[in-house]
Amino acid sequence: MAGACSQMLGRGGKSAVASASHMSRNTVIKAEREVEGGIEPSEHLRAAGAGIGRLSTSSRGFCRLSTSSSIRHPRQPDVAARLDVQVNSPPGRCPGPKGFRVSDDTVGRILKSLGYSLQAPAKEKEGTAHPDRDAQFSYLNETATSFVNDNQPVISVDTKKKVLVGEFKNLGVEWQPSGEPTRVKTHDFVDPKLGRAVPYGVYDLANDEGWVSVGERADTAEFAVETIRRWWCSMGKPRFPRATRLLITADAGGSNGYRVRAWKKELAALADETGLEITVCHYPPGTSKWNKIEHRMFSFISMNWRGRPLESYRTIVELIGATTTTKGLRIRAERDDGYYETGVKVSDKELAALPLTRHKFHGDWNYTLTPTTAQSNVR
Repeated sequence: MAGACSQMLGRGGKSAVASASHMSRNTVIKAEREVEGGIEPSEHLRAAGAGIGRLSTSSRGFCRLSTSSSIRHPRQPDVAARLDVQVNSPPGRCPGPKGFRVSDDTVGRILKSLGYSLQAPAKEKEGTAHPDRDAQFSYLNETATSFVNDNQPVISVDTKKKVLVGEFKNLGVEWQPSGEPTRVKTHDFVDPKLGRAVPYGVYDLANDEGWVSVGERADTAEFAVETIRRWWCSMGKPRFPRATRLLITADAGGSNGYRVRAWKKELAALADETGLEITVCHYPPGTSKWNKIEHRMFSFISMNWRGRPLESYRTIVELIGATTTTKGLRIRAERDDGYYETGVKVSDKELAALPLTRHKFHGDWNYTLTPTTAQSNVR
């Protein structure tokens, strides 16, 4: 354009264009020659190969990446310091560090050219696996299959992650008018009046049904067994009117852990009340993610209430109860405002007096509690 304008103006055109465009007069002269030579306009500002070469290909380029330290986000200035910047040296000479300063974007481009990308840590290391882990899974599966074939109830139990009650941000999104998101509190400090909700669930494996008690105190063994009791009275007994046995599959830790004495004591009381012979099979330590209730019930509850502030216990109960799936999952939820004392101790004498029979295979993980009274399905 500068060359064409200069030609159009004629005498004195070069000086006029140079003054108006702040280009040098030599640049305008060169541009006029390009017009005369028939060179078409292009997006390139320089001829191919002109300008300063890239750091990765020039004599000042990066020779290698130091893998002795981690590389963080390329937007952070200290990343450049973590790269071993060296100069290509003549053969026979050792390259030495030169400490060139480069931009964050340059560091990011070079990392990508070397095969690096931004990645989050992946949870894949399960740690030390118990030598009897697979055997316990087989034993649990065989036991559950025998119960189902005999039309006896099999349930999976666990505590869902505690949640803050109030106008707090809940992960996820939901449809709202554009630019009008639900306003919530900036900081996630526990509301002293509302506290945290403690959802404890019971999942019926054979019938794809569940029960969730939403507590407001603490996750204790008494609360866990009370939830099983409520499930049995409201859903279990009507579904299995002739049941004489109950199988519970549970994690190895938490309020229903295999080392928790109060859990066994409360189950013994439940066996007496219901007349059911209660068998418990625990998942091996470190395998809680395989618990059926986690991916067959809790995951769908999380999807149903995502993006919605859990403003009250009523909201939590209603969202849990409204959770369904295309395959027919049905959940009943209820608030449990009972008080459950923490730190309950069970003595050796009390434990020894329980009607507990340990199975031959891993009696610490597999055991049965037998009712000691003549009552049958009282509740």
